[in-house]
Amino acid sequence: MKIIDWYILKKFLKSYVFVIFVIELVSVIIHITEQNENYIKHQLTAKQITDYYLDYIPYIANMIAPITTFITVVFMTAQLSQHSEIIAMLSSGVSFRRIMRPYMMGAAIIGLITFVLGGWIIPNGNKDRVAFELQYMKTPYHNNERNIHIKIGPNTLLYLQSYNVNNNVGYKPTLETIVDGKMIEKLEASRMEWQPKTEKWRFRNWKKRVLEGMKEEFSYGKSLDTTLQIEPKYFASDYSRFETLTLNELNEYIEELRMRGADNIEVYEIEKYIRFSSPFAALLLTFIGLGVAARKARGGAGFQIALGFLLAFIYIIFFQLSRTSAERGNIDPLLAIWIPNIIFSVIGVIIYRTVPR
Repeated sequence: MKIIDWYILKKFLKSYVFVIFVIELVSVIIHITEQNENYIKHQLTAKQITDYYLDYIPYIANMIAPITTFITVVFMTAQLSQHSEIIAMLSSGVSFRRIMRPYMMGAAIIGLITFVLGGWIIPNGNKDRVAFELQYMKTPYHNNERNIHIKIGPNTLLYLQSYNVNNNVGYKPTLETIVDGKMIEKLEASRMEWQPKTEKWRFRNWKKRVLEGMKEEFSYGKSLDTTLQIEPKYFASDYSRFETLTLNELNEYIEELRMRGADNIEVYEIEKYIRFSSPFAALLLTFIGLGVAARKARGGAGFQIALGFLLAFIYIIFFQLSRTSAERGNIDPLLAIWIPNIIFSVIGVIIYRTVPR
């Protein structure tokens, strides 16, 4: 790397740290102001609040990394342009493509860090963050769903009239085993209770029918413990659950949801694709931001900065619209997450062709 590379790269990374610090500071102050009544209501200690924000800060920083990178590039490059440093580089024979190199290296470093953090490290912190929010910021969760149908195995279906999350009890459960369209086993009970020591479900006042051709075997009893491929956490609040899963856990959970025939799988698929697309978005927005801010304007850097914020705002709108459409099942999740990047790749090429060489 040459001196110019180190100069731009260090300036880029330092500017990024400064921008992320400012945004985080504002975000934390606003969040504390909004949640202060909850902290007082629950009489939380300074340590509890501090521990929460130690998880909250990296979560927010990683989530806004692509947009923060874009803002950093626009501010930094606009300053270089106004100081005629970009013009000096071009006049000395350095091509615009060559100037891009340290920018893209910086974006690649940020993208790699966000991918590792978002894939494996931050989700573990989110487990404590989400648990804190559920306990102290959200209203108590009650599972009001009635007539619950769940596929818990390739051939096994579970029906519940209702489920109580406070004591982990399901009422009027029916367990059916169906092979080739025929029911071969059916278990009915008045209730099913989770046994944390054995990690099994206890069926109370149960009746069981086993069908084999024209034969039928009938049995019954007061108590029966059995292992099912479902745990109480599947009936609990799913608030931000996708944010608490590492990339490996997310893949496993998606496969489990598919096996169970769940209908909320899109949320988890979207989270998975976001974690892969975010590093690319940092590179793409760096490319666009450099093209926007590389020109020297007579009136100062205000126009470039305003244009940069406008493009960032448009990108966020595209991202939110496509994500919402995917969550509703209108668009394939993979396509939805990449639509903003595809559109802005075209915008980036157009901007690049208009940049003075």
